[in-house]
Amino acid sequence: MAVVEGDPAIQRPRDGDVPRQRQTRRLTETGVFAVLFFAFAEVAIQLVTLALSHQPNVTLALSEPVATSFSRPDIVDRNGRLLATDLQAPSIFADPGVVLDRDELVEKLITVLPDLDAADLRRALSDRSRRFVWVRRGVSPKTAQMVHDLGLPGLSFRYELKRAYPAGALAGHVLGSVNVDNRGVNGIEKYIDDKIGVDPVHAATLSTRAPVRLSLDIGVQHALEDELDDAVEHYETDGAAGLVLNVKTGEVLASASLPRVDPAWPGKYLDEKHIDRMTGGTYELGSVFKTLTIAMAFDEGLAKPETIIDVRQPLEAGRFTVKDFHPAGRPLSVAEVFTHSSNVGAGMLALQAGPEKLQGFLRKLGMLDPLNVAGASVVAPQVPPAWNRAATITVSYGHGIAEAPLQFAAAAATVLNGGKRVQPTFLRKFETGEAVGKPLITATTSRQMAQLMRLNVTSPDGTGGQADVPGYRVGGKTGTADVPDRGGYASKSVISSFLAAFPMDDPQYLTFVILFEPKGVASTGGRHTAGTNAAPVTGRLIARIAGELGVAPMNTIASQ
Repeated sequence: MAVVEGDPAIQRPRDGDVPRQRQTRRLTETGVFAVLFFAFAEVAIQLVTLALSHQPNVTLALSEPVATSFSRPDIVDRNGRLLATDLQAPSIFADPGVVLDRDELVEKLITVLPDLDAADLRRALSDRSRRFVWVRRGVSPKTAQMVHDLGLPGLSFRYELKRAYPAGALAGHVLGSVNVDNRGVNGIEKYIDDKIGVDPVHAATLSTRAPVRLSLDIGVQHALEDELDDAVEHYETDGAAGLVLNVKTGEVLASASLPRVDPAWPGKYLDEKHIDRMTGGTYELGSVFKTLTIAMAFDEGLAKPETIIDVRQPLEAGRFTVKDFHPAGRPLSVAEVFTHSSNVGAGMLALQAGPEKLQGFLRKLGMLDPLNVAGASVVAPQVPPAWNRAATITVSYGHGIAEAPLQFAAAAATVLNGGKRVQPTFLRKFETGEAVGKPLITATTSRQMAQLMRLNVTSPDGTGGQADVPGYRVGGKTGTADVPDRGGYASKSVISSFLAAFPMDDPQYLTFVILFEPKGVASTGGRHTAGTNAAPVTGRLIARIAGELGVAPMNTIASQ
């Protein structure tokens, strides 16, 4: 239908109606906004209430992951080569409240972390009141990425400090290890905690402390461990230990014990087979002890190298009879008692001195009391409960008294350096560092013992000929000690050792090689005595390290 102007069906708005309609729309819009505002406010209130109702879990979540770690100074060798340092490593943790399927999480984690304790992790994830559970701390970036790629809800990562050892297992016993919080547990690492200090941190913040510089020379350390490895394999031993010591300063340039340990895997430190045999065990060392007995006789004025002793008859000590392994069948000079390694001769010298003088001499050299060493813990010696005739005789040739090899080496170094007390250290000395104080023995005694040790290597009758190294004037003493067994000593088990020093015209360095229960092999003619195994190992070691230590070879003829 057409609409024409003037049609009464069409009512045009009056002028006053337009403002009234606009006001109505504004009131409607305001009402809608008010409703929306109060609705969102109600939601916000509910969220706040919900958050407050879970406040205890929030507090727990914040408290559990804050595990204080410790930043540690680097460890370097005497020449600045890096041995230990802190790295920033990812650690994996889980939030049980977010984990959707704990069984799936554990099963998938085991594909990346096969040694994970699945039962323990399941128990931890079952407690929904906890908001933080460690899964694995200090993993490699590759492992962290593999775990991340599993895409498991509830797993997260944080960075912590983790100790790293660039040289691997080299010098592992000396360096020691740290726990999961980067605290030192043993070795140099524990020394750092106890004497130098570490810094607690709540993030992966590296230490700003100066590096700890050791007395070790890594080149010498590598040579020592390499030779001991070969010896263990060749002579089929149960273990080995070795030492290189500066006789003037007491600095330990190398120290090793086999089987070795890796500082990055500290669990082996608890295994008795992996103890540090140089400092952590005491042993009856056998005839190397005659070095001290004869030095005592010289220093007390009881004998000279040319003094004759009738060793043809064995010594009786209670129910024991002491004989020589290879009886000479004639009287021997004191020099020959040393080179022939006569038990009877050493026992006679000890009896002549008496137990009081023998004890006094050994105590003076630090053999009867615990030894304090910077950077290591040394077990206390085991000494006779009573110094009767039997003890006096047996101690003279290294039985009936058990020492840590490092403690014995320190006493021997004192004998060879002119009598200045040697205090071993695993820390580098930056000053001249030579032992000071009143000499404990005379210079004459020291010189005579150096001459006897050299004679034992050069003489056809000596037991140390296989340790000689042309040009380096090596001297030494063998030791083949029976291993204690229930009710006495084992019939076929020995500890063979060779104490050496060079150059013997002015001893600078001492080496001590010990083989535990070596077997008689073809190259030794079936024998297991020190002259056939520990002595040649020593010779090969000195040939490798003498030049590195700055000892120049002399003309072969002049060095005899």
